[in-house]
Amino acid sequence: MAQLPFPDLSPSRMKGPPRPSSIIEPSVFSKPVGHERYEVPGSGAILVEVEPGDHVVLVNDEGGQPVEILAADDEGRTSSGVLNEQGSADPEGLKMLLAQDLQGMRAVRLGLERRNIDIARAKALRIFGAASTAGEEVSFSVQRNGVLVIAAPGSPMAVDAHDTTTPITVRLQRTKPRGAVRFELPDPLADPLLDLRIASATADAYFVNAGDYLQILDVDGRQCTDFQCFSARKLDRGIEHALDVTTTRTLQGHAYPMPGLHAKYFDQEMEPLVEVVQDTCGRHDAFALACAAKYYDDIGYPGHANCSDNFNGALAAHGVTPRAGWMAINFFFNTGIDAHGVMYADEPWSRPGDYVLLRALTDIVCVSSACPDDTTAANGWNPTDIHVRTYSGAEKFSRAVAIRTTPDAEPKMTKQTAFHHRLEKHTRNFVEYKGYWLANDYANTDALAAYWACREKSVLIDLSALRKFEVTGPDAETLLQYTLTRNIKRLGVGQVVYSAMCYEHGGMIDDGTLLRLGADNFRWICGDDYSGVWLRQKAEELGLKVLVRSSRDQMHNIAVQGPESRDLLAKVIWTPPHQPALEELGWFRFTIGRIGSATGAPVVVSRTGYTGELGYEVWCHPKDADEVFDAVWDAGKRHGLTLMGLAGLDLVRIEAGLIFADQEFSDQTDPFEAGIGFTVPLKSKLDDFIGRDALVRRKEHPSRKLVGLEISGNITADHGDCVHIGRAQVGEVTSGMRSPLLGKTIALARIDIAHAEPGTSVEIGKLDGHQKRLPATVVTFPHYDPEKKKPRS
Repeated sequence: MAQLPFPDLSPSRMKGPPRPSSIIEPSVFSKPVGHERYEVPGSGAILVEVEPGDHVVLVNDEGGQPVEILAADDEGRTSSGVLNEQGSADPEGLKMLLAQDLQGMRAVRLGLERRNIDIARAKALRIFGAASTAGEEVSFSVQRNGVLVIAAPGSPMAVDAHDTTTPITVRLQRTKPRGAVRFELPDPLADPLLDLRIASATADAYFVNAGDYLQILDVDGRQCTDFQCFSARKLDRGIEHALDVTTTRTLQGHAYPMPGLHAKYFDQEMEPLVEVVQDTCGRHDAFALACAAKYYDDIGYPGHANCSDNFNGALAAHGVTPRAGWMAINFFFNTGIDAHGVMYADEPWSRPGDYVLLRALTDIVCVSSACPDDTTAANGWNPTDIHVRTYSGAEKFSRAVAIRTTPDAEPKMTKQTAFHHRLEKHTRNFVEYKGYWLANDYANTDALAAYWACREKSVLIDLSALRKFEVTGPDAETLLQYTLTRNIKRLGVGQVVYSAMCYEHGGMIDDGTLLRLGADNFRWICGDDYSGVWLRQKAEELGLKVLVRSSRDQMHNIAVQGPESRDLLAKVIWTPPHQPALEELGWFRFTIGRIGSATGAPVVVSRTGYTGELGYEVWCHPKDADEVFDAVWDAGKRHGLTLMGLAGLDLVRIEAGLIFADQEFSDQTDPFEAGIGFTVPLKSKLDDFIGRDALVRRKEHPSRKLVGLEISGNITADHGDCVHIGRAQVGEVTSGMRSPLLGKTIALARIDIAHAEPGTSVEIGKLDGHQKRLPATVVTFPHYDPEKKKPRS
């Protein structure tokens, strides 16, 4: 009998060898060995060491930015053929940058001094210029060992001009990749007192004097480091009170301290030991113990190296009693607590060179580890080194965190606005907001007092964190007509329009105001740096002749809002005859003038705001901020001018129904769902624009709607609170407040269209959404001045 063939029970089986996991991650982790990337900030410079055979490419990211390159050999000579092109120009732009107290230039200044480079006698190579296009590249080859100083200089931008300074990207391909170490450490922040490498899977102890700074660096990225410290004076007395995470979380009200008000770590007696000054990662662990022998024993790795035992060994010389498991701050360890109370962990967020900068508040004995965990994603499956540096307390370091517009972007550290040193006389309560320190409220004026001043008199608000982009060139209008929802072709010179910017699926990227300064000259003012990235991407895809350049560091602004704002500013703003006077300025129009007289500081004044009141925004170059502030502040004494921080601003904007990113809108909500459907004129705007088809479909078939809620009683609804009809959730609160003027508790909420009619009774869930409910009624919004009579007045 013939044997039947064996049936193929898996006809869809995968043939061939297995394929690796597909993971998209930042280029810093995926670019080939020997390839490096740097960013020269506008009005900034960097210093990079090079060797013969290295290939250097400079990219004019946003266009129009001139560059100076100073190439010096190992003896500090700048006419020594380090590059294949010789520089012969005076580096006047670099000299100007070095003469100013600019963030980031300190490291360049120290680098020049260490290498004996005499900037007064140096010669530089100039490339690019005002006519450079976005993305234009110039390349060089390195002939000799040396260093490159690459500067992106520029003069202060006039308020009615567009010659801002913008970043330059440097791509460096090394002919000799630097040994086994994947990444080089960044330059020290100052001259280090201690330079300590902590090898992978080890720990080391060290001493830091009171007032000195301590920098903990992740060398290769995605590497955790446990940190612990003790008051040295207590150790002298035999008291072993280590930094205590439970005490710290309780006192600071945060999962882990960050630069700003909530920056200190305490021991169990509530004595502050260290404070956080800078943090470029912003994701750490303060929940679990440092890894211990028992942890590895229990998961099947007996005898595995662990941080607790390494701590014991490192601290033995200081007489510290060993512990089976050490409480610690695990910097760069990515953990959290989910909605079910379960702790989770994943790969760290840290990139190569990320760091935390601490300041010792008393003499401390410290111990740091390079975590040895190779059994989970805790160290990206590849344990590496940690580096520790300390600096003298005489050094000055600004408080800062880092933000990145895109995963591949270089980190930007928090800055002070141009008005900061005037405002810091009135408050210490500054919060980090998108790369700037902004006042939350003021010592003698809380949010409620500022609220009433805005509704009855006048207030001054620092809004310099707004993003500004100069959009210029023959195709500027074409680009904006395609990327914004409003009809830009109808916008006249001197006018302002509020618009949404959407993705193809109709979700919002951003909202903002657009000023038209000329036929081909626009200024887009918004909340997110990604707006500029999106505009440049679309311009490149379409081949348009247009430049999109960031001017956020060249244009800072205060808002002057309230019923008396017009009378106040009329005393301050001078305008030439061809510009509207302050009193003549219509709603959503702007004028260009000066402070006080024809010789005062130049300003742009727009009749716009974010309060629901008559109001204006005054824009100036940072160098003129003191003159602008002082003039407005002095004139405001007769108009009850009061300082308003973000806390007060939130009250008036919610009451006026003005939307805020990540609350009323996101990339998952369209302008109709965000309550700004008026920014999408589908009938009158005949030109196509990004997201149009999706928005037509969404308008015809809405699923959710932004509504107002009036809440019974005085308990405030918070962002994210669930909205119910019976057991079913039908929406969520986006913002809530207790309205002083209306005498009601109100909220904005996004609700299913089936229950969005005014008069509908709903319940707002607290606790788990069911154990506590707040009765509420759907109403129209804005709650305050729904016909906008105040700002139009």
